Amino acid sequence: MRAAARVRTSPRRQAIQPRARATVDAILEATARILVREGYDHASTNRIAEAAGVSIGSLYQYFPSKEALVAALLERHVEEMSAMIGEEASAVWNAPLPEALERVARAMLAAHALDPKLHKVLVEQVPRVGRLERIGEVEKHTLALARTFLEHRTADLRPGLDLEMAAFVIVATLEALTHGAVLHRPDLLAGDRLVREMRDVLVRYLIGT
Repeated sequence: MRAAARVRTSPRRQAIQPRARATVDAILEATARILVREGYDHASTNRIAEAAGVSIGSLYQYFPSKEALVAALLERHVEEMSAMIGEEASAVWNAPLPEALERVARAMLAAHALDPKLHKVLVEQVPRVGRLERIGEVEKHTLALARTFLEHRTADLRPGLDLEMAAFVIVATLEALTHGAVLHRPDLLAGDRLVREMRDVLVRYLIGT
């Protein structure tokens, strides 16, 4: 039995010139609109090219498949989210622990709410193949960042805390609550109620009070 061919998810070429970058941006924005409106299974390169206002040949100059388009879109989405979270994490490095956790929780919610409808499609419908697996690399980076932060704040933490486990618990808790709110309870994204609850849960866990 022949193994299934691996779908190519890397771009054919990189857009360098301003006009080429504008074309790629238009294609990716059209991909996002089609995914939100029609879903992953019903999206096609022909529909995306039409929505972007480019020929199918122009699309294929940059992206060999629908999977490559979605991989590029996911990568851009993840990079935007990571930049927001990383910037806030750096800003609160020496802030009081409750304040630091609250601000990071707020940044997590804001990052996941950049485009909640697109985020929902990417999380629930898109298969994890090829470059789509890059999201796992981001999660590893986030865990390493959390571990480094805890090592920097050991004086604030309860004695005997397993820092590797604590880093996992923090990241998993923030991810679970954030995804749950974005995907199923968008009403909780308004105001500070969920942010304060996330902060209090983590403070009690880390400090032990």
